[in-house]
Amino acid sequence: MHKNASLALSVLIMIVSAYGVVAAIAWPWKAALFPLVIGIPLFCLAAAEALWTIFGAAPAQEGEAKDFRLSIGNQTARRTLVATGWILGFFGAIVLLGFPVAVPLFVFLYLKLQGREGWLLSIAMTAAVWGVFYGLFDLLLHLPFPAGWLASWFGFS
Repeated sequence: MHKNASLALSVLIMIVSAYGVVAAIAWPWKAALFPLVIGIPLFCLAAAEALWTIFGAAPAQEGEAKDFRLSIGNQTARRTLVATGWILGFFGAIVLLGFPVAVPLFVFLYLKLQGREGWLLSIAMTAAVWGVFYGLFDLLLHLPFPAGWLASWFGFS
């Protein structure tokens, strides 16, 4: 039963993503970019899953099924709160500072504070992320991002 459900879901995802790609081909380049970038890899991954489901080996059965019990301890709750804090902080930085400032700032602070990475790696990764972000959205796609609230309040926009 599990194998049939997995195969059916994979085929359904392949159909939906193929439709999205075929429909987007007739659109202007900027409008078609997102559905193509998402749809093509999604189709390939769903096809790989379908092939794996058809030709892959069945999982080994080891005795009886065991009960699964989720236990939430202090460490799990703390990690969840830390991740939620980082996500909310990123959203707050986007609103206050705008995307072009918030993205590299978030990457740098996350690598330094949460990842405890060194200065060289943190600065190099931040520069790489900023370069990709700026190159893709500003230089290639010419997408304007609204200024953050702080820039608007202080007249920088």
